[in-house]
Amino acid sequence: MDPDAFAALVAAGRREDPAALSELWCRYAPAVTAFVRGKGSAQPEELTSEVFLGLFRELPRFTGDESGFKALAFTIARRRLIDERRRRDRTLQAVGWDHALDHDLDGRAAPSAEETAIGTLGSLEARELLQRLAPDQRDVLLLRIFGDLPVDEVARVLGKRPGAVKALQRRGLESLRRMLAEEKVRLPREVTP
Repeated sequence: MDPDAFAALVAAGRREDPAALSELWCRYAPAVTAFVRGKGSAQPEELTSEVFLGLFRELPRFTGDESGFKALAFTIARRRLIDERRRRDRTLQAVGWDHALDHDLDGRAAPSAEETAIGTLGSLEARELLQRLAPDQRDVLLLRIFGDLPVDEVARVLGKRPGAVKALQRRGLESLRRMLAEEKVRLPREVTP
C-alpha cells in the first residue's frame, strides 16, 4: 500500500472511523488468521478478533509504516496464542459435537466457510508439511509468507536476530523442498499395484 494512503488509513483508524477500521480488518485479518491457524489455534477466527481488538486499542500509540503495523499485529497474535495455549492447558478438554458425523443425517447442516476454504487437498497438504517443520522454521515461514513481513520485522516479532531469521527461512524452505521431493517419489510407488 502507498505509504501516504497507509498513513491516512491509520489516522482515520485512530479517530475510530468505522470504514478505516473495517479496511484495516479486511486488509490484514486474513494473514493473521492464516498465521494463528498455522500455529495450531483451536479457534483462529476468535483469536484473530482478539488480536484486532488489541491492535485497535494500540492504534492511538502506534507510530510507523505498514511493515511496522503488520509486525505489531503478529506480535499481538503470538501473545494471544500463548494465552490460548495456557488456557487450554489449565482447562479440561471437552469432547465437542462432531457435526460432520451428523451432516448427512440433518440436511440443515452445511459446511462452514472455513471448512470450504481449507477443505481442498492442496491446503491440507500444505498445512501438514508446515506442521512437520521445526517450530522456529514454521514461525518464520508463516510470518514471511502469510504475514508478508520483511526479515527485520520477523526478527522483531520472534525476538531473534535477522541473520537467524534468514537461516531459519533457508532451512525451512530446504526442508519443504525435501519433503515435497519425497512425496513425489513415493506417490507413484503407492499408486502402482
